[in-house]
Amino acid sequence: MSDVRPNTPSVADRIHPVATEGSVIAVYFLGDKAAFVLAEEAALLVDAGGESRRIALHDGGVLSSAGDGTRIVTGGDDGKVIELDAAGVTRAVSTDAKRRWIDHVTLGPDGSVAWSAGKSVHTASRKGEVKSLDLPSTAGGLAFLPKGFRLAIAHYNGASLWFPNAQVKPEVLEWKGSHLGITVSPDGRFLVTTMQEPMLHGWRLVDGKHMRMSGYASRVRSMSWTADGAFLATGGSDQLILWPFSGKDGPMGKQPTLLAPHGKKLAVVACHPKQPVVAAGYEDGLVLLVRLDDGAEVLVHSSDLNTPVTALAWSGDGLRLAFACEDRAAGLVDLA
Repeated sequence: MSDVRPNTPSVADRIHPVATEGSVIAVYFLGDKAAFVLAEEAALLVDAGGESRRIALHDGGVLSSAGDGTRIVTGGDDGKVIELDAAGVTRAVSTDAKRRWIDHVTLGPDGSVAWSAGKSVHTASRKGEVKSLDLPSTAGGLAFLPKGFRLAIAHYNGASLWFPNAQVKPEVLEWKGSHLGITVSPDGRFLVTTMQEPMLHGWRLVDGKHMRMSGYASRVRSMSWTADGAFLATGGSDQLILWPFSGKDGPMGKQPTLLAPHGKKLAVVACHPKQPVVAAGYEDGLVLLVRLDDGAEVLVHSSDLNTPVTALAWSGDGLRLAFACEDRAAGLVDLA
């Protein structure tokens, strides 16, 4: 392990290594199990005792994934949408009639699922009822709003808000450019997209007021809300950038909080489910825990190979952290 932040407290001795046997694109917790989603074909379920089990998901590459603590849904280049639960049981949600790649997936209320293939977006209820929407451009990202059965969709020149069960056209929020990711604040008041350019764009949903969030060195690929919804933590720079959302205007007219500066780009962020702490994973394999109150840092992992962190996730109780890097280094950290 490289000599990074030598005076920073470390929990590296609490890491339980995980042999993933493949590149990891995402990690989630399903109860007390960690699920490492591999770039090809499968996921690895690791229980609290360290025993792992490989679960077949797709015939080919895994392109997208989402989790809600009880299930994971994945989309593949085989045109399939697959759901996985903590027991290792899989369920085929859908197979695209044209075998198109499933670019994006997300999970919603009452067991619902949404996914996109090109310009087509679909939702399915737990009972299997499917609703579809055709867009003028390819979907860039999906996110359910916290209340009601409503889906936010990022796309070229803005975002759309769609009620799948209503016979009305989606509400379109316009902003020129390519919007490639999307998230909604936990209270449902704000919608934020990542863009092809190194910036974020947001809307206050009550009145559609715009919010431009710039200052990034590269495209933002990771966002995470703090447990109380007061901040949106983001990657895309050589430090952790946190935008304030506690007031009625969100970040409008306000500067972000900047923490954990480093010589490499921040690739992945994951906010603690209960405490004001963010796990930050950088492009050189460094993983830090950053306390928002005072900026204090704890070292989790560093690497001499300088390969990016690809996935981070907290357990529901916040007592364990899972991470994975591009060099296949992965582990579970016991923080109890």
